[in-house]
Amino acid sequence: MSTLPQTVIKGVRVNAQPGKRPVHIDGHATIPALLRARCQENGSATAHRAKELGIWQAFSWADYLDRVREIALGMRALGLEKGQVISILSEDRLEWIQCDMAAQCLGAISSGVYTTDSPSQLAYLVNDSDTQILFVENDEQLDKFLAVEGQMPGLRHVVIFDKEGLHDFRHEKCLFLSDLVERGRGGSAAEFDAAIDAVQPGDTAVLIYTSGTTGNPKGVMLTQENIMAGMEVSLYNLPFTKGAEQLCFLPLCHILERIVSLYTPLIVSSTVNFAESPETVFDNLREISPHGFVAVPRVWEKIYSRVLLMAQESTLIGRWAFAQALKAGRARAECLLDDRPVPAGVALRYRIWDFLVLANLRRMLGMDRIIHGLTGAAPISPDLLRWYFAIGVPVYEGWGMSETSGIGTINLPGANKVGSIGQTCAGIETRIAPDGEIQVKGLNVFTGYLNKPDKTAEAFTEDGWMRTGDVGRIDNQGFVTITGRMKDIIITAGGKNITPAEIESRLKFSHYISDAVIIGDRRKYLTCLIMIDQENVEKYAQDHKVPFSDFRSLCRAEPVLDLIRREVEAVNKEFARVEQIKDFRLIDVLLTAEDEELTATMKLKRATVEQRHKALIDAMY
Repeated sequence: MSTLPQTVIKGVRVNAQPGKRPVHIDGHATIPALLRARCQENGSATAHRAKELGIWQAFSWADYLDRVREIALGMRALGLEKGQVISILSEDRLEWIQCDMAAQCLGAISSGVYTTDSPSQLAYLVNDSDTQILFVENDEQLDKFLAVEGQMPGLRHVVIFDKEGLHDFRHEKCLFLSDLVERGRGGSAAEFDAAIDAVQPGDTAVLIYTSGTTGNPKGVMLTQENIMAGMEVSLYNLPFTKGAEQLCFLPLCHILERIVSLYTPLIVSSTVNFAESPETVFDNLREISPHGFVAVPRVWEKIYSRVLLMAQESTLIGRWAFAQALKAGRARAECLLDDRPVPAGVALRYRIWDFLVLANLRRMLGMDRIIHGLTGAAPISPDLLRWYFAIGVPVYEGWGMSETSGIGTINLPGANKVGSIGQTCAGIETRIAPDGEIQVKGLNVFTGYLNKPDKTAEAFTEDGWMRTGDVGRIDNQGFVTITGRMKDIIITAGGKNITPAEIESRLKFSHYISDAVIIGDRRKYLTCLIMIDQENVEKYAQDHKVPFSDFRSLCRAEPVLDLIRREVEAVNKEFARVEQIKDFRLIDVLLTAEDEELTATMKLKRATVEQRHKALIDAMY
């Protein structure tokens, strides 16, 4: 097999023509081979940090390889073979990554399970993937296995990360990670190296299960080559270089966090810091001050809301200063986003207010070292991106799917169009089908859905392009814009086709609205179900002396309904009459990631919401 010419990006040798076979990064064609080489090269340098008893502890690249080897050989001692599946049910932590990589080093397949999944969902995923070894984080996740143990006859072993509360626990299928590591320590390093060398680019590396909003989750099969191709593309586009600090906090089950915190560090030798928990993300962000920050829109929205709350609680002079700083920042941002030179007067005003206000704000948020931020996994409001540019934190929108190894298009400095998902990444092709669907092709595109040949066939066109399910357009500069989902298109009773994504995105820019679902298919007009932002609306109610006792009573308070009505009316002015919202209802249940209405990345599931809240919808018609 011939090799392509190499080029050097960020000090890493990659193919000169991304998307061409064979895919090589620093001369390696598989993730395990790249992992081994990078760990040996970096040695005592810090690969990971995690908190223990409130103190950040550093773990070297040499530690990384040693622990992966021990876990891999431990799994081999349990009988795990090449091509078999392990599943990991845990929040983000160092052990998650170590077990994932250990499985891949054996040529096995790694699958993640969200900690918000129910016991019945766990049983489905274990059975569908034919999982042999299940890793669970603690006693809470172990209870899920115990609740459905009899429904998973093919599961052979359960490995528990944390012993806390389980010291006296005994079960014939269960052992602790420390026990597994002990078994692996007696194994042969040569056997480990031989297993790595036996892994081929065409071998399935991971399973990424879809959210299952329209049925049971489907297992997306990604090969070593798929992921390596995605890594090669990300090297050109992600804001990380050697030694850069990163924060891992999105679920590692999700392809976005895997690309950012598991695979990208293997390319550029950056350092991954693990958030203590989902609740401490913003505190950890301030502690780490990462060089790059990749998050879903919900996180960017939350940071924005927190800043507005702080501004409201400031003194009169503080609020005035923040308003002036934001005004100066917006003037500069408009020039940057329009690719126009920044006038000297605008630049001077920005420097003054940046020194007085904005630089301090970025330090307080933990964003003072960010090269640039990235957002993906869901649409984001263009106004929110402009706000971040105004405070000196450039955030760029990208797009990818599990089926495309997490990457497809991206906006970048010098090639940015707010409101679009960016230009197609090198090595990937995009086109718009006659019905408006965005379709893609590239080595990063998955091989199929596990055990679902019919669904796999439906995912591709006759000429080999993958159907994304997104509707959009490509302009003459190559920028791709998503206008909605094929399955979400609303056809009103009057025959008008409406894609609700843009309307919903504008609503979510309000710091009083955290999410929204537009309703109107086969109906006379559009309505909306709205989930309010609890923190901001409670603050509004307290400031305006609105009485409430709980979240439900807050949602039913007339002044709160008037507040949201004004926000809806402001958005309506931006759209044609047929696209305007005629009525709305508030979802008066405080939803969390454990609820079926929300995905793991905190997006409302349209079909589930419409079904669960049918009475609210019917009341608007």
